[in-house]
Amino acid sequence: MNSARLAQLLCSPLTNALASAVLAALWVLFAWSHYQAFISHPGLSPILVTISETLTAIFYVMRPPPRTISVKPLDWLLAIGGTFMPLGFRPAETALMPAASYLMVLGILIQILALVSLNRSFALVAAKRVIKTDFMYKWVRHPIYASYVITFTGYLLVNTSAINALIHALWLALMIGRIFREEAHLSEDAIYRPYMQRVRYRLIPGVF
Repeated sequence: MNSARLAQLLCSPLTNALASAVLAALWVLFAWSHYQAFISHPGLSPILVTISETLTAIFYVMRPPPRTISVKPLDWLLAIGGTFMPLGFRPAETALMPAASYLMVLGILIQILALVSLNRSFALVAAKRVIKTDFMYKWVRHPIYASYVITFTGYLLVNTSAINALIHALWLALMIGRIFREEAHLSEDAIYRPYMQRVRYRLIPGVF
């Protein structure tokens, strides 16, 4: 199957609906597990995770088919690795900075705001739906990824271990590669090019 035919298949309403249903179900299960944790041990973090993952599932299942989508293997590898590698994080007995639990709360709050900003344009692999430039996207070009950096860094500082540090480093490398590949795809859009010039930073204002 050539690239054009594959892209057409991936952009079809049926493929979009099936992929959305499967991945939304995974996010719903993840949200439900955190809701159960909240019922057993009420706290801010589990209920915020429940809200963020529920929003993710809702927006994902409601998203329209993409107008364009990358069929490059590297883009898919970065997207899949960047999405699922954090599932390898594990609780640890050592905490380099226990107070970093507040970073996790901050990261999840930013994620919720970024999800609301992105709305139905949510995607895993580099794809073009509706280009978002308002709300959280006025500050950085990838506010959801910025929220992940804050959340996962907080998690590492609270659950400090060699394996968690390795996963964090590998995930960060994948995410940076993912950002550049997504922007290479989106920069073909006439709206996104001036947006990149207007909003200079990708993750952290004044830094990167």
